[in-house]
Amino acid sequence: MLLILIIDFMTLPTSSSFDSSRSKLVSIVVPVYNAEQYVAETLKSVLAQTYQNFEVIIVDDGGTDRSLEICRQFTDPRIKIIHQSNRGLPGARNTGIRHAQGDYVTLLDADDLWVPEKLEKHVAHLNASPKVGISFSYSAFIDDNGKPSGLHQMPRKLKNITAAYVLCRNPVGNGSSAVIRRETLKSIEFQDNLYGIEESFYFDERLRFEKADATDLECWTRIAATTPWHLEGIAESLTLYRIHAGGLSANALIQYQAIERVIEKSCAATPELNRYKNLAKAYYLRYVARRAVTLRDGELAVTMMHRSLSQSLGILLEEPQRTLVTLGAAYLLKFTPRPLYTKLEQLALKITSYFQEQKFQTQSLFKVPRIGSLGI
Repeated sequence: MLLILIIDFMTLPTSSSFDSSRSKLVSIVVPVYNAEQYVAETLKSVLAQTYQNFEVIIVDDGGTDRSLEICRQFTDPRIKIIHQSNRGLPGARNTGIRHAQGDYVTLLDADDLWVPEKLEKHVAHLNASPKVGISFSYSAFIDDNGKPSGLHQMPRKLKNITAAYVLCRNPVGNGSSAVIRRETLKSIEFQDNLYGIEESFYFDERLRFEKADATDLECWTRIAATTPWHLEGIAESLTLYRIHAGGLSANALIQYQAIERVIEKSCAATPELNRYKNLAKAYYLRYVARRAVTLRDGELAVTMMHRSLSQSLGILLEEPQRTLVTLGAAYLLKFTPRPLYTKLEQLALKITSYFQEQKFQTQSLFKVPRIGSLGI
């Protein structure tokens, strides 16, 4: 990942002071599909929450491994399991939302984790902010074994977020970060008949890809563009987002195709977003380039960066450091001997981790605990 890991460090917003006096029911939707390696740890992180007024809706999406057996070992009465034929991630999320009874609804992928204060912080945030429809947080990256990488997903903007910014930069970051007000979901609900019966939908399952998903980006953009609800973030890493090792360059390209379809749909539905279409594509082509660097595919990384810059030079104006560093990393990967490149990458990881930790400490922000301190 080399120097692309160096973040354009900007002044981070400070945390708000929240009122957690009101006890709202939170519905936690956990889509499960062949996640036997991770799902027990995920559910333990839910049960370890300091905020305990919740229900857990596990949606068994037709997997073939031991995930369902593992889920059944949890006997907490707040957990219920719903079975369905495979509909993919957006389909499982929609099913869970239809069964949700909570005032707030949140999504947790079966391989991600939450720190114990996650729900408490978001419930307090939403209680204190009646115009906020989606409360999200920073995320800390963990590997397949649950080990923190020392890196965080930290969007530049946590407030005053526009639909254009959501489309181009997706500040929510990942589906496991968001806690959503029920009224917000009702405001974007639509009816469709995809499986022989008319149902309520929130995530657009017609945008589903077999090995990629960008329906959360479409949903957040639709909320920002078509409703009065605000998106607002908490400047603390409350979500532990798992980055899986390996993968194929082809999958990164499929992910871009899924994102591109979302961009096209969003711009068609909201013409005001058309002026940002090329910029959005440029950002996500840069994302593919960064992913290609992670996968050690220098040829693809260089190609994607050239496509990104030809799509829009706006990314150079808005984020010159990240863009130039990604371009440089792509060329280094393509032409530098692997042993030297590996050493440079390790150095970049240390530098990035150090500066992010310094930023957290300077701002008196939440310091992500090591997994052992989660009690799981």
